[in-house]
Amino acid sequence: MSSSVSPTVFSTEAKFADEAALLDRLVAEAALSPAARAQITARAADLVRRIRAEAKPSLMEHFLSEYGLSTREGVALMCLAEAMLRVPDRQTIDALIEDKVAPSDWGRHLGEATSSLVNASTWALMLTGKVLDDDQAGTLRRMVRRLGEPVIRSAVGRAMKEMGRQFVLGQTIGKALDRARTREAQGFTYSYDMLGEAAMTGLDAARYDRAYADAIAAIAKACDKGSVQMNPGISIKLSALHPRYEVAQEARVMAELVPVVLRLAQQAKAAGMGMNIDAEEQDRLVLSLKVIEAVLSDPSLAGWDGFGVVVQAYGKRAGQTIDWLYDTAVRLDRKIMVRLVKGAYWDTEIKRAQVEGFPGFPLFTSKVATDVSYIANARKLIGYGDRIYPQFATHNAQTVAAILEMAQGVEFEFQRLHGMGERLHDIVLRETKGRCRIYAPVGAHRDLLAYLVRRLLENGANSSFVNQIVDEAIPPEEVARDPFDALATARPPRSLLTPQALFGDDRPNSTGFDLSDEQVLAAIEAARDLPLPDALPQTVSEPTGTRQDVVNPATGEKIAEVLMVDAETAGRAIDDARIWDAPAAERAAVLRRAADLYEENHARIFGILGREAGKTLGDAVAELREAVDFLRYYASEGEASPQPPRGIVGAISPWNFPLAIFTGQIAAALMAGNAVIAKPAEPTPVIAMLGVQLLHQAGVPKTALQLLPGRGSVVGTAMTSDPRVAGVVFTGSTETAQTIARTMAANLEPGTPLIAETGGLNAMVVDSTALPEQAVRDVVASSFRSAGQRCSALRCLYVQEDIAPHLIEMIKGAMDELTVGDPWALSTDVGPVIDPKAQKDIAGYIEANGNRVLHKLDVPDQGYFIPPTLLKVGGIADLEREIFGPVLHVATFRGDDLDQVVADINARGFGLTFGLHTRIDSRVQEVSDAIHVGNIYVNRNQIGAVVGSQPFGGEGLSGTGPKAGGPRYVPRFFAPGAPAAIGMAWKAPADEARLRNALSAAAVPKRIEERLMPGPTGELNRLSAHARGPVLCLGPGRAAAAAQVTAVERLGGIAVAADGDVAPALLTRLPQLSAVLWWGDEARGRAYAAALADRDGEIVQLITAMPDLAHVAHERHLCVDTTAAGGNAALLAG
Repeated sequence: MSSSVSPTVFSTEAKFADEAALLDRLVAEAALSPAARAQITARAADLVRRIRAEAKPSLMEHFLSEYGLSTREGVALMCLAEAMLRVPDRQTIDALIEDKVAPSDWGRHLGEATSSLVNASTWALMLTGKVLDDDQAGTLRRMVRRLGEPVIRSAVGRAMKEMGRQFVLGQTIGKALDRARTREAQGFTYSYDMLGEAAMTGLDAARYDRAYADAIAAIAKACDKGSVQMNPGISIKLSALHPRYEVAQEARVMAELVPVVLRLAQQAKAAGMGMNIDAEEQDRLVLSLKVIEAVLSDPSLAGWDGFGVVVQAYGKRAGQTIDWLYDTAVRLDRKIMVRLVKGAYWDTEIKRAQVEGFPGFPLFTSKVATDVSYIANARKLIGYGDRIYPQFATHNAQTVAAILEMAQGVEFEFQRLHGMGERLHDIVLRETKGRCRIYAPVGAHRDLLAYLVRRLLENGANSSFVNQIVDEAIPPEEVARDPFDALATARPPRSLLTPQALFGDDRPNSTGFDLSDEQVLAAIEAARDLPLPDALPQTVSEPTGTRQDVVNPATGEKIAEVLMVDAETAGRAIDDARIWDAPAAERAAVLRRAADLYEENHARIFGILGREAGKTLGDAVAELREAVDFLRYYASEGEASPQPPRGIVGAISPWNFPLAIFTGQIAAALMAGNAVIAKPAEPTPVIAMLGVQLLHQAGVPKTALQLLPGRGSVVGTAMTSDPRVAGVVFTGSTETAQTIARTMAANLEPGTPLIAETGGLNAMVVDSTALPEQAVRDVVASSFRSAGQRCSALRCLYVQEDIAPHLIEMIKGAMDELTVGDPWALSTDVGPVIDPKAQKDIAGYIEANGNRVLHKLDVPDQGYFIPPTLLKVGGIADLEREIFGPVLHVATFRGDDLDQVVADINARGFGLTFGLHTRIDSRVQEVSDAIHVGNIYVNRNQIGAVVGSQPFGGEGLSGTGPKAGGPRYVPRFFAPGAPAAIGMAWKAPADEARLRNALSAAAVPKRIEERLMPGPTGELNRLSAHARGPVLCLGPGRAAAAAQVTAVERLGGIAVAADGDVAPALLTRLPQLSAVLWWGDEARGRAYAAALADRDGEIVQLITAMPDLAHVAHERHLCVDTTAAGGNAALLAG
């Protein structure tokens, strides 16, 4: 059946509606006169006085008031509680307790991003029920040290169980029903919520389905009160019942989930109880309504008034949702229940809108606005009383008073959470003889965290009623303040940036595309299906060469032709190249214009990326946004720089990011005023041509930017062997980079820079404190998204053995939920590999390691597909090379072997990305200090670096630096400063033994500087520079060598000066070189460059001018997802 959920009602505009205009409308809809509002406020203030006078706060309320706004403590405690109940091994539990109870000074390093700061009074509150003052705090820490871990472990364990009791009615539905009798005798009723988060696997979904069905059967026995309204009920989560509950999988959801929900609803109807569908994130709202409509319209549910839906008042579409529910109930002749809540995913939703570059926020950005929305939508529900039984879930006396004022003569009920709002609702129930239902979580304490943290976020803010009620210093009138009055001065939290303003005023965020929005999807679908043009060189002179086919990797079909240029064309292009002789400000304006043109052409770009590069729509969106970000970021980085350019720069880009990396290389070189000759990857010339055409259209002169599609052996060789070329930027394999370095050394001027970003053997470590669902989600994305064809992709996963069996089963289950197929379909998760050669190579590797295969999916027959595959290994040493596809190797490790794991990863010599999942903050610090990689990701996936926020690039065998999308990239494309001294010939040869000793004994590398980078809320982004190994200063002559040492040390690097003439052959065998400085004659410089290019291992550069920071330092970036713990205190700090 077709759905009545209209995309014009639930539109993009409605989702991201203008907050001020919407609030004006809601104030009008609430239709409360000043007199009525004054009466409500007086009643609310009276309730506050009575609550304070008549009853003691619950432990939960104590806890929330103690942690008012500094929810860092609260969240840390929650994390500890949750992890304590989940971590199987004692050693890790001890590390966790130590980490949370006895904070050390590592918090300063991390800018307190994941820092817990659990103070001693918390522990006293938990362990003894009393709050300690600060001077007793030290005593508690000493006690931890003195009593030793086991005693503390059991004490903490007890405290955590007690805490569990406060929040969870019972660990099983049977126990919960028993405990409920006390409150039922006082006139309350219950709605039971089975704890647990979204299903990751089919097994998870089946388990939740069983748990719900068993719970309904158990609750049915207590359904003896005569009506749905009086009987207990149940709440279910749609995301718990389907592992892919998302818009892209709508066809699966409707076919697979609807029958499951219908069966549960029929079971609830038979028992005479209510069943509420819990609310989910805003992206799934329309999908939820479609499922609700399909279930509710089944004739078997006629005559049942117990079908319930939860609506979140903080969502901007709450009003449309209630109207639609009412219209649907009328159309189907049903009476339904609607539970109105404030909303519980605020920080997640805010972060998502920022990260995705949405046109605004789908939620209200202040608590007062949410309160106004709640009251206006409550008024709407009350008006719909003929078809809707309203259920008002609130702990706020102001809201309660407003409902009592508005709902006269209409049947309704209040709801509260178990353990919260007890005193308020006890008073109201006694006085009004109304109804109140307690929403009670049921389940194992280990499933508690996500639930607890959401409660803490809702109720822990200083502005929250639950928080203020306990603080008697706040007058009752202030606690009960009218939100309509407060609206005029209400503001979002100070630290909250709109998605557009994420990177400040001078660089707007790239426009995002909400792929959960039907209007956005329809617009893309209508515009992207265009025929592909043939890929032609974009040159000043007429190009010559041979034509060959461009092929769609998903089907193997020809989609266009490309003219592959010959060596003569490449030579003519270099003849025609001219530096871009315009002021820096003008160059920046042209790049910004190009960024706008890229965005205007988004549908064409998505179409080409889907067909030519095998990109899913999600990957195509990310690629376009990265390209736009590069153009704008490099424009702002270089517009104030007056330095001259280097000259002609060759740019050799890869097929896996054929627009983003291609554009980034070109944009940086152009921003510095160079002439660029761009060689696109052989499989992806069409998208490269479009990029260059848009740059020309924006105003880049053709002489400053030419495109040469062709073979690497032709175009690449021409660029790297023509002495007129003044720099080469390359992204691709480590082996190709080494070949380029050798060709450049033989032919180009000594000291010509090669900026290379190459491969990686990227690892992730998951310890036993990690949240399994998060870890599995991030492992699957890091390994299999883009068919594993990212240089950042996860290749080797280390799982602590204590949790390995369960976690590996979950990974297999999550793999089974992936859709492998044509990336043109929105439902596809994993597309093809790029060409038959890659397919044959990877398939051969999997076959050769057949005895190690733990899990493997099926793939389509046509096209170049490789099955997502999981292989068992002993460790990273078992990986013979980087396999550039959807192949994940998994190893296990013992808890006390983590240091060895890090050492093994470092020993491979690659250094691109690394992931860590842990709840132990000091471990984050220790591991990120010890691991030698360019990009470290904590409690998130390890792909998708954001320009200007997470500069990307590796060290060792993974690249030369500087990092792309970082502050040191554009400066490398300017002409360098002239040497600070004139070289004079050495009188005698250098002493090799002394040089070897000096290099081996050089100072230990240190951190030179660090800076915090901009980024979304709930994420720490820190860029630091660490001295590389020694830079060898060859002079010539003592004065020049001394000047070189000064230059290196002034930058914070480590320098070793030669004491005489160093023969070129010596450079092939000296240890630990990170770069070599030479300010002497060209012939000797060329010999040095050739010797360095002959070294095994990482590329060592010859520098013939002044060095820059990236020559002497590794740049390392650390990204920590601080919402991974479930909470984000920074947002609440208002």
